[in-house]
Amino acid sequence: MSQEAWRSGGSRHDGHSLDDDTSSRLYQPGDLAEYAARRDSRAVGGSGGRPDPLSDALGDPVRDPVRDPLGDPLGDPLGAPFGDPLGGPVASDPPSAPGPALGPMPTSPPPSYRPPAAPDPGATAEEPPAAQPPAEQAPAEPAPAEGEVRRFMTATDFLDRRDAEQEHGPATWGWRGSVRRWSGGLINPKMGPAERAYEDDRRLIQRDFDGPRTIAFINPKGGAAKTTGVLAAGYTFGTVRGGGVVAWDNNETRGTLGIRGTRSTHRNTTRELLEDLERFTDVYQSRIGDLGAFVRSQGDAHFDVLASDERPDVTGTIRAQDFDAVHKLLERFYRVILIDTGNNMRAENWLAAAGAADLLVVTSTVREDTGYSGLWMLDALQDAGYQNLKYKAITVLSDPSAQVDGKLADDLVDVYQQRTRGVYRVPYDPALVAGSVVPYAQLSHHTRMQWLRACAGMAAAL
Repeated sequence: MSQEAWRSGGSRHDGHSLDDDTSSRLYQPGDLAEYAARRDSRAVGGSGGRPDPLSDALGDPVRDPVRDPLGDPLGDPLGAPFGDPLGGPVASDPPSAPGPALGPMPTSPPPSYRPPAAPDPGATAEEPPAAQPPAEQAPAEPAPAEGEVRRFMTATDFLDRRDAEQEHGPATWGWRGSVRRWSGGLINPKMGPAERAYEDDRRLIQRDFDGPRTIAFINPKGGAAKTTGVLAAGYTFGTVRGGGVVAWDNNETRGTLGIRGTRSTHRNTTRELLEDLERFTDVYQSRIGDLGAFVRSQGDAHFDVLASDERPDVTGTIRAQDFDAVHKLLERFYRVILIDTGNNMRAENWLAAAGAADLLVVTSTVREDTGYSGLWMLDALQDAGYQNLKYKAITVLSDPSAQVDGKLADDLVDVYQQRTRGVYRVPYDPALVAGSVVPYAQLSHHTRMQWLRACAGMAAAL
């Protein structure tokens, strides 16, 4: 075929265009000669290997599985139209002089066909050669199923696998930690069950969310440990997650979250924030640092407090649209929003908080009246049309004193276990029930561990 035919995209004898199984490269005589030299060297060396179609630009003259899965009708460009891979003619074909580089289309059978040779009746049967032990070969990779695309491990897959295979480090608690310290690290026992549970709870709290999350602490009765629960949860989320947490007192009039939290140099509250909300309208100009004039940092607890109105001369209340405006602003700057609600569950802002929350935390002390109040609230929300309360709420039961009624505690755990997705008991702690500013550093170890479990349950529910 002439070079003009190659450029014009000539047709094969089987009706397919040359563009179907050849590249657009125009091979020169030098390329063909180079290929002939490589083929002859394989014949002399006896390697018998088939060239790699990804590294051999000319492919295989007999059959290139990539370019021509049905056989190359153009034949061997070096003159052996249907020679074997080493260049020799097929036994059943008469020897012929080498033809031109691109000779006429052959019409003989495809190169993979070899007619069987007729047996010679006068020949004596030869014993087959002794079987040689097979050479050791590397196990071949399983071929992908038909139609399946082979996918190799990427760098991200590698890191994900390594992270999933990470195990807990050596023990630091109890006798296991003591053995490790006494031996100078020569003996490294694994963590015990309690220490592993502690690390798992921390990982749950530190998990990534795909957006801001709002948790509302609710119970229509006063003294149900809502405010102390918000502060304890803020301390836990703030120190374990590393910030990005705000506790918001959404009382319709006056709450106590600002009184129980760490003091600040300013006395601004939600009321002042609503009056100055226009400064945050431009999302390109407003900054989280501008909120520092309205929220109160809790220092080493690593979370902020937005207090409710504290002015005695104000008679207005926070309405649903006020809640929505403040909530949208906080969602722009914080990842976890903890809402302390009031005692009037018919107030507009209370209902707005319950509707906007991603998770409801029913707080109660181990007292019959507060336990009943929380159950009555769940009944009212269920009757009002709130869906999936069983999976959207958890319960935190706090001990109001060092000695509590054990049977009442068991009854409350049982009934709230039926109504919410989990119940968490937190112990009595004088630092939480004193009524003054909560000294986070003075919380007992047991209190911290139980609030860690409770916050891990919240993070799992989110």
